[in-house]
Amino acid sequence: MKRFTLALDLVDDPALITEYEHWHRAGNGWPEIKKSIEDAGIANMEIYRTGNRLFMIMETEENFSFEQKSKMDASNAKVQEWEQLMWKFQQPLPWAKEGEKWVMMNKIFDLHHK
Repeated sequence: MKRFTLALDLVDDPALITEYEHWHRAGNGWPEIKKSIEDAGIANMEIYRTGNRLFMIMETEENFSFEQKSKMDASNAKVQEWEQLMWKFQQPLPWAKEGEKWVMMNKIFDLHHK
């Protein structure tokens, strides 16, 4: 199992943040999106928020690749519709590359490893 951590900012607007959280509560997301995540080899995904900053933890199968997931997403009309909806709430981190949404985070501390 591989683990990835990523970050993204939300537009700093309380009403938009409330709506974004609504879409991510159990039962409110689209089943096609959950299926696309699982089909890509993602075993578990969690998103946390502080202020307008989001933090995502992904646990994936060993053969998971972001490139393959991007290809799958690009050919899935429902995923593209979801991504368009989510851009209403999201904004790239100031250091994100052009067109980059979620930015990979670097682990800088691990209590159990030297």
